[in-house]
Amino acid sequence: MNRKRWLIAASGILISLVFLWLAFRNLHPEQVWGSIRQADALLLLAGAIWYFAAVTVISLRWQFLLNAIQRIPLRSLFPLVCIGYAGNNIYPFRSGEILRTILLQRNHQISFTRGVTTVVVERVFDGLVMLTFILVPLLVSDVPSQEVRMVAQVAAPIFLTALVVFFVLAARPNLLRRLYAIIGRFLPEVLHERLSGLVEDVINGLDGLRSPLDLAGTIVSSYVTWALEASVYWIVSMAFNLETSYLTMLLVVGVVNLAGLIPASPGQFGVFESFASAVLISAGVAEIQAVAFALTVHMVIWLPVTLAGVFFLLQQGLNISAITRAQQLEQKVVG
Repeated sequence: MNRKRWLIAASGILISLVFLWLAFRNLHPEQVWGSIRQADALLLLAGAIWYFAAVTVISLRWQFLLNAIQRIPLRSLFPLVCIGYAGNNIYPFRSGEILRTILLQRNHQISFTRGVTTVVVERVFDGLVMLTFILVPLLVSDVPSQEVRMVAQVAAPIFLTALVVFFVLAARPNLLRRLYAIIGRFLPEVLHERLSGLVEDVINGLDGLRSPLDLAGTIVSSYVTWALEASVYWIVSMAFNLETSYLTMLLVVGVVNLAGLIPASPGQFGVFESFASAVLISAGVAEIQAVAFALTVHMVIWLPVTLAGVFFLLQQGLNISAITRAQQLEQKVVG
């Protein structure tokens, strides 16, 4: 990792530490730990297992986006999705997304750029779902949280703009070709030819949005997978006897995932706990319980899928170093 990347990674860790301080500033760690110890361990285990239902549906969504390029069995995509989670959870720069796209190319001969395009489309749909999860609970309940409104105000224009751009390019692919034709005239011939191929790969990567069936599957699976994740939060809340509604858990899921736009450490530690507890405190949960819940649910959705991702990585004939070398592998593949 070069100096610039070290600085970026260090700043992310610093941001996480700041948010951890914000979450714990009025509390004693032993109080939070005491609350965690009182949680129902069986319900926590059930939540950790149930989380893989959400991961399965996420894999199904990726299958919908890839169908127009190549039909890949769900059993082949599920391990790659877990590897992606593991990489994102333990190393910065979204290394997991890069690694799963590289493995998609290695295993199924789908070009890196096409694979990356589908991953970017996934993130845009995630943003749309998160905005829905914030707006719907706010319409039917009164959660006076400044954090919620701030996240929604920042994220809404970003994801809605990206969604419009993707749908326009999917419906009118020649727009991108014409735009590149104008720009390409000012590029050297060798670079022009290479970038022309990348433009076509991006267009082909959006094929899933042109099929009504695959588009419907992408939208439905996007909402189902995050609804399943919210049910994991709800199960964990029952382990803490929080007596919060499922709608509140939808709001927590929406806020903490949109807060992921903040460039924090891998796994969003600190940011997750700060925003999740802030939403719960606004909903009337005691501060100690809110922070204890946030720490616990974060581990429930972080640890099992990370271990599964490392296991599948070893099955692919790779090791942990592949995650740390994802950026180098990306440059090699693109080259």
